[in-house]
Amino acid sequence: MKKKVILAVGAHPDDIEIGMGGTAASHTKKGEDVYICNLTKGELSSNGTIEERQHEAEKAASILGIKKRFQLDFSDRSLDRSDSEYSHLITLIRELKPDVVFAPYHEDRHPDHGACCQLVKEAVFDAGIRKFPGSELEPHKTPSLFYYFINGFSVPDFFIDISSTHNVKEEALSSYQSQFVKRAESVSTPLTDRYIESVKSRDSLFGKEAGVLFAEGFKTGSPLVFSAIPQRSSL
Repeated sequence: MKKKVILAVGAHPDDIEIGMGGTAASHTKKGEDVYICNLTKGELSSNGTIEERQHEAEKAASILGIKKRFQLDFSDRSLDRSDSEYSHLITLIRELKPDVVFAPYHEDRHPDHGACCQLVKEAVFDAGIRKFPGSELEPHKTPSLFYYFINGFSVPDFFIDISSTHNVKEEALSSYQSQFVKRAESVSTPLTDRYIESVKSRDSLFGKEAGVLFAEGFKTGSPLVFSAIPQRSSL
């Protein structure tokens, strides 16, 4: 059986780890190829330098078992398909030929997360257009596009059980010391105020709803289709 190719896209380093770090770890544990693409370097973040955040992102990706992390050069707070980097995102999708692409859910307090959602949605569509300019590669139509939560959450369309990999997710998040740890030189942000604990609480809540210890929730833009009656952990 052909192993899945999964591409997770985030606006900033740490977005993916927050929303679906456990899912990424679960699939790398199965031997599947999981790739991460960060659109910006988070250069406008209140804490941490670009260099520090790049180091943290590489460390987190290694902990999760990511096949490769790609860093694009979109400008923080300026995610737009008119950016020349957009063609690089199209090329990446065509090169990797993912079976599944993940992006942030559009309802989020940070405008970049909503912008990233729309950008990825369009890139997935455009990567499948044969005559779309800017890439000589063959078009690729991604079968599935799902959305993960970063700040807050809505009612998920489905859950993924991450009970066996939640500790890996926490370790990956802990790599981002510049963002989640209040240091002497730090300024206070929502991320420095027990943010990892709040993520764990959300994963625990989702787990309770799914009948497992920890789960991550996802939204889908179109109905899920099953070849048989899907499994439900509990009633």
